Amino acid sequence: MSPAINYQKTTLKNGVRVIVAPMENTRAVTVLVLFGTGSKYETKKINGVSHYLEHMFFKGTEKRPKTIDISSLLDGVGGEFNAFTSEEFTGYYVKVATAHFDLALDVVSDILLHSKFDAKEVNRERGVIVEEINMRNDNPMQKVMELWNALLYGDQPAGWPVAGTKETMAGIKRKDIIDYFNKQYVGDNAVVTVAGNTKDGDALKKVEKYFSPLRPGKSYDKGEVRDVQNHPAVLLHTKQTDQTHVCLGARGFNLFDPRKYAAQLMATVLGGGMSSRMFISVRERKGLVYYVSTMCDSDTDTGSILTRAGIDNTKVEKAVATIVSEYKKIKREKVSDSELKKAKNYIRGKTYLGLEASDDVAEFLGGQEILENQILSTEEILKHLESVTPKQVQGVAREMFVPEHMNLALVGPFEDKSKFEELIGEI
Repeated sequence: MSPAINYQKTTLKNGVRVIVAPMENTRAVTVLVLFGTGSKYETKKINGVSHYLEHMFFKGTEKRPKTIDISSLLDGVGGEFNAFTSEEFTGYYVKVATAHFDLALDVVSDILLHSKFDAKEVNRERGVIVEEINMRNDNPMQKVMELWNALLYGDQPAGWPVAGTKETMAGIKRKDIIDYFNKQYVGDNAVVTVAGNTKDGDALKKVEKYFSPLRPGKSYDKGEVRDVQNHPAVLLHTKQTDQTHVCLGARGFNLFDPRKYAAQLMATVLGGGMSSRMFISVRERKGLVYYVSTMCDSDTDTGSILTRAGIDNTKVEKAVATIVSEYKKIKREKVSDSELKKAKNYIRGKTYLGLEASDDVAEFLGGQEILENQILSTEEILKHLESVTPKQVQGVAREMFVPEHMNLALVGPFEDKSKFEELIGEI
């Protein structure tokens, strides 16, 4: 039995939610600051501004005018620090030895509250982000995931690339970045999580000291996602590659839908680990792929299940047909009790292993709070999973794997999508 994660949650006067989770069996502490904003909160004109802003926080503050003034401090104590942007939230973290906890809070609060957004740095970073976009476009494994969102949601924020495009990067001005910052980086939209070897009372006082100056206020919300589909859909990105990369799956359930637990277990049965159905049938028995896995992806308003694979260019149709056949099989036949139990144990083990470090705990707690406004314990989550039956797994399979919900995104040397549409429509 894994020990429960103990934590204290407090809301400061300016609306900032603070979560402190003391951990005795570590000498590290992580400070993770999340804001409930990302690419789903953007307009077409400024697509990519959330990610652009994330970059700009490391370009100098009033107290630390240059990038090196920030990075050298944390490098000097062997700290880990980075940031990330997604569709629905943006995060900033510093992980250090416990003795440097105050330094971590000082630096992360400084960049978030006192960045200068220097005009020269804004223009310089524009080129850096364009190169990041180029890198993603040249990486088929990353590109196919971007295509997956574009296929599911089309020309709306949920379907746009998180980093924006080279065209939108050229048009975003310093004023756009500052306006977005002023609207979204406010107290009610922030969660500060501290996890690691620190006393909860002391940690709370320190967080309050550093983050009380954050402006109070409510951010603006994202628009509703249009999530409609009437027939099988295929999106091809024609590129001369040595291996074809695909995402093949169906529309699914959002974070607040209780069916997500059955869907997660179904994904584990299908493609979780090296003894899963997809791995055995697509790779081991037929030798069609190097990598193959199935996963559920859930946001606050949308969800999907997808199988990712890297396939021999000459065997793509056969691999797609094999993946579809596994989807058909799990619709047709109930998962056995033993296979479902194995999937539950797999998720339990991965959950516990994924909470060994302070940064993992911070992300587990802070991520739930920023997206769902509540925090379930590991045991509460696992209890929901434990209650899922073979009949419920078959039920979600029959709901999801129907022709009008099926989608295939593909990067490889193909131009005609008609055969692929036919294959995924045979579900």
